[in-house]
Amino acid sequence: MGVARVKLQSPEFAADPTRAYEDLRRRYGPVAPIELADGVPATLVLGYREALRILGDPEHFPADPRGRQYRSAYLAAVAEIDQYRLRSTVESAAMPLINGFCGAGYADLLADYARPLTLIVLSDLIGFPPRLRTEAGAALLDLAEAADTATSDLAERQFRTVLAELVAVKRDSPGRDVVSTLIGHADAFDDTEIVDQLTRLCVMGAEPTWNLIVNTLVLMADDTGFHDDLMAGSLQLRDAIDSVLFTDPPLANACPRFPQQPQVIASSLLPANQPVLISITACNNDPAVSGDHTGNRSHLAWGRGPHTCPAQPIASIIAREALDQLLDALPEIKLAIPLTDLPWRPSTFHRAPAAVPVTFPPSLPVGPRA
Repeated sequence: MGVARVKLQSPEFAADPTRAYEDLRRRYGPVAPIELADGVPATLVLGYREALRILGDPEHFPADPRGRQYRSAYLAAVAEIDQYRLRSTVESAAMPLINGFCGAGYADLLADYARPLTLIVLSDLIGFPPRLRTEAGAALLDLAEAADTATSDLAERQFRTVLAELVAVKRDSPGRDVVSTLIGHADAFDDTEIVDQLTRLCVMGAEPTWNLIVNTLVLMADDTGFHDDLMAGSLQLRDAIDSVLFTDPPLANACPRFPQQPQVIASSLLPANQPVLISITACNNDPAVSGDHTGNRSHLAWGRGPHTCPAQPIASIIAREALDQLLDALPEIKLAIPLTDLPWRPSTFHRAPAAVPVTFPPSLPVGPRA
């Protein structure tokens, strides 16, 4: 008889992941058998120390080889991003979005703010010309919200078609953007490889960023003390974001590794060629290493070891500036529904609210900061 494997992509798991991870830990210990998709067995790592061992040992727990191949290009592209210009881009994107709902006293901060802001900023960083932005954004949203493999595959094909057109444009007319950096990289990737890189960058960069923004807002809107400390200045916005990256990170399960030989972790045999997935949320909240998360950046939300997320500074700036702009304009944001009624989208990898309805005192439109 085979091992009973847990499916992470279920409404029950999404509704109360904390309880689900605790149950897995109680039943299996630091590593648990799961099913990534129908008929795809995997191991989920729940222990912080076990995760550090795996993430720090690429020889026995290698990542996807495509990630290794493209990493130097990713790092070069990120290094070329002007962080001062990025902050200005976020501010320019934030103001019209906020002005679109500030007078109503109500908004869905996912659909009305975090998601469109992230797509606007990402489009600018990547280098999409205006005529391709709407099509690219729609395809990326379809990809993020796909509920089945067929829908996901179709959305990815549509997105890759737009990216291929973008690469052709940038070969003829390069600029100061991610695509042009990838085209000019020393490894001289062909167009298909560049589209592969861009697909990975956009998919792994967009949804986690907008979910980091709204997950932080959810915590603030629900936790009066957290909100008051932040508004009073006794809690810095960076620390607030890190608290969310500890307790409710946007990538709940990530960093897949693929051992080529059987490995033993915490007295459990991990089969060769079977995915090993790190539960960022469970590892961060492992009772064996629990403590005060305020100002603590030892979480695993950005990964660890040689494959740490190269876009960490960029995602952090986007989230921090987006939150700063919103809270400066609308400091009295509150959830419009009880936290227990907040809808969460079932996902193996993402901690993703389906909507974040909030209320606030209506206000006049905001203008540029002095």
